[in-house]
Amino acid sequence: MSKASKPPVVAMPTAEEDQAITAAAKSDPDAQPLTPKQLRSMVPMQALRGRPKTKSKKQLVSIRYSPEVVEYFKSTGEGWQARMDSVLREYVARHSR
Repeated sequence: MSKASKPPVVAMPTAEEDQAITAAAKSDPDAQPLTPKQLRSMVPMQALRGRPKTKSKKQLVSIRYSPEVVEYFKSTGEGWQARMDSVLREYVARHSR
């Protein structure tokens, strides 16, 4: 097992250091601080990662199938779980009338 690493220690600047940093940024025309409007429009990076959210959420379950069933669907290639889901949805549609 890997060791859990300690989070880095972040030293926050003092008020004087913060003012000096802001003054330096304002004096550089290529590095202007963001406006409040720009800050409000920013999206956290975590919100952009991963798959897009879908309207029809699927439920995570743990289920056991016979080896033959799993082997068959896996042999159909990539996307076998989605095909298995499709077959089961068709079955439900046919038998729930």
